[in-house]
Amino acid sequence: MPSVTEFRLDAELAGFVTGGVTVIAASRDAGNCPNLVRARGCRVSPDGRRVTVFLDGPQSTSLLADWRANGRVAVVFTRPSTHRSVQLKGRDAAIEPLAEGDHAIVARYRDLLAEELATIGYGHGFTAALLAADHDALVALSFTPEAAFSQTPGPGAGAPLTR
Repeated sequence: MPSVTEFRLDAELAGFVTGGVTVIAASRDAGNCPNLVRARGCRVSPDGRRVTVFLDGPQSTSLLADWRANGRVAVVFTRPSTHRSVQLKGRDAAIEPLAEGDHAIVARYRDLLAEELATIGYGHGFTAALLAADHDALVALSFTPEAAFSQTPGPGAGAPLTR
């Protein structure tokens, strides 16, 4: 595993990434061809130094292969009603077994995103279809964030976040 410089998520940022936001996880293969998938939720370690995203395993086979090969990951979190977006990057991505309570985190995430999407006119049926997955096939992908960027559209897009 490569040595990484850690980026610690404070309570506000941890609350944002685990709230009613869309979560897109991405990788790249050896030819720098990107792969991405919609995540089904996120967990942040109590010290803010480790992030875990939950993925539909069958939909993530290319990404999982990329991560096994190079460990590089980028995850974008966006609140649909405001477009506030944050990107976290890491290079020590590892697939881990789901922990006790992770299915509850995924269910809570689905409810929070449904509430968020309802504020802009999307019904709960839309969210259910968007996040449909076989929960027995969920995969937990954990990484140490080593960089974070604002990706909110506007003049500050791409600016690094510091902690």
